Amino acid sequence: MNTACRAALARPWYRERWPWILMAGPFIVIVAGFITAWLAIRSSDGLVDDDYYKQGLAVSQRVERDQHAHDLGIRAEIVLQSAQSASEPELRVFLRGLPAYTPPDELALRIVHPTRSGLDQRVVLRAIGSGLYAARLSAPLTGRWRFALEDSTNDWRLVGEWNVSEESSLSLPAPPRSATPPITYKGK
Repeated sequence: MNTACRAALARPWYRERWPWILMAGPFIVIVAGFITAWLAIRSSDGLVDDDYYKQGLAVSQRVERDQHAHDLGIRAEIVLQSAQSASEPELRVFLRGLPAYTPPDELALRIVHPTRSGLDQRVVLRAIGSGLYAARLSAPLTGRWRFALEDSTNDWRLVGEWNVSEESSLSLPAPPRSATPPITYKGK
């Protein structure tokens, strides 16, 4: 035998690179599995609602409230203003409607995160002028959010989505995305 063959036979397996390369794949999969299990246990998905049937029945009521806001000609402009303290930004809402519409003294605003229900906020907006409302938020907003503005008697509602990081304000009702009407469930 030549010296190269003897040197190759004399080296232990762990000094070769191919066993390590072949073991790296399964090792990476095991580590990724532990990381995935840790993420699944640590965080809640927050996407499934326990009361989905009752919410499905309430869809027709929501559509009626949206239509009532349309009939009253209600429009709103929501602006996020930076406050003195960055932890509590202020929201301003400019509300207008048909001439016969009288704005209420208070509005309710639900700010809903698309995937994390723990970040949702409910804000009561108080009138500071004719059709002008203001309130402080409990936490700053970044990214995409769903907004639902309604009066205190739940007669009408305006909804829309706002990417706070990219857009300076939100106009409600949002312009329609398509000409097709929304699908509604009337229930029995």
